Amino acid sequence: MADYVLQLKNINKYFGKNHVIKNVDLNFEKGHFITFLGPSGCGKTTLLRMIAGFYEPDEGEILLNGKNIEKVPPYDRNTAMVFQEYALFPHMNVFDNVSYGLRVKKKSKDEIEKRVKQALALMQLEGMEKRFPNQMSGGQQQRVAVARALVMNPEVLLLDEPLSNLDAKLRESVRVELRQIQQKMGLSTIYVTHDQSEALSMSDAIVVLKDGIVHQVGTPQEIYFEPKTAFVADFIGTTNLISLKGESGNQVAYGGTVFTSSNPVKEGSEYVASVRPESAGLSKNPVENQVNLKAHITNTMFLGEKVRYFLRDALDKEWIVDAFDPGRTIHQGDVYVTFPAEKAWVIAK
Repeated sequence: MADYVLQLKNINKYFGKNHVIKNVDLNFEKGHFITFLGPSGCGKTTLLRMIAGFYEPDEGEILLNGKNIEKVPPYDRNTAMVFQEYALFPHMNVFDNVSYGLRVKKKSKDEIEKRVKQALALMQLEGMEKRFPNQMSGGQQQRVAVARALVMNPEVLLLDEPLSNLDAKLRESVRVELRQIQQKMGLSTIYVTHDQSEALSMSDAIVVLKDGIVHQVGTPQEIYFEPKTAFVADFIGTTNLISLKGESGNQVAYGGTVFTSSNPVKEGSEYVASVRPESAGLSKNPVENQVNLKAHITNTMFLGEKVRYFLRDALDKEWIVDAFDPGRTIHQGDVYVTFPAEKAWVIAK
């Protein structure tokens, strides 16, 4: 049996008449980096705040190392939360900000100094102990907020979009550092974001939410290549969604084109398939042993390492196809969109 550090059992939450979290059941393995991913308003932060203790579920149980904590106040849960706006005390220097939780718990002076020093070293903040938040960059303030959480040695670290206030380049470097620290410490971490690249690059597992419902839990590769719903396929990255009809012999039909389904199908039932832009190609002639669809190029976009093509097929469906390392060859006019049948991930409607 997996070593679950945290379990959510049939969690429901209402704000007035709004049912914002709906029958959520999740198990979190110790030492894993788990990301809650979904559009704004899907319930990511509400779920995180229930784990932290700022909200109480209306139904269900939250177990930390097997013990019910839904009635336990935040300061007694042994979880630590890093907020989007950092929430640093402006009148305290770095040392006092980071040591605040330890002082509240009345730890000894020697222990406080030792643990703060370790946390600042992890976050590369040595020598900044006497600086105040207004004397630091956004990236440095973010590191202080994480150090303040790490110094408490939490059972679970909770991160609520902590990188959203940073510029793109800094966000990418801090993302790498955060993941490295989490892996080095073996720290159980739950991370909230709507940034798909963050979720895909940092996570051991991703929980995809929409309207308070968990649509899928899986590794980044499973979420990307094997989505369980059309929403997951469309939300994660860019994809081409095509409508199919089940045929006999596990075949599916797209218009007059018939090919073998990547998943079991029933004759006469309706499906959608996700074909990623990088999984498709363009050719002036049909390609043997591949699905071939006649299409017309309507637009192109040169992006350096690739050319992104926009096309319309015979059913007036828009396609996006990415050609990597294109050199100076740019397709124009009428072409075939080609892809192996197994690259079309078939999902029940």
